Amino acid sequence: MAKGYWIGRVDVENIDRYMDYVAANAAPFAEYGAKFLVRGGTFESVEGDARSRNVVIEFPSYQAARECYDSDGYQAAKAIRDEVAISDLIIIEGYDG
Repeated sequence: MAKGYWIGRVDVENIDRYMDYVAANAAPFAEYGAKFLVRGGTFESVEGDARSRNVVIEFPSYQAARECYDSDGYQAAKAIRDEVAISDLIIIEGYDG
């Protein structure tokens, strides 16, 4: 079964409040088996537009990635993020070939 991924790009407007989002998302991420592959870090935008922060999160399956996003726990965390950040997020199935 192919893994699932979240690929996010974020511009944070209030880092202190954003850290509340980080704390709030820990439980749902643990529940759904999330593993951070990219979390911030140095990057270079060589094509297209960029945001200041990038994240790639791996889940055991596409279904787990969707269920995490839809969970009450993550939606509560997302409400915090929505107050203080502009985000682009996709959920995508990994290549299993």
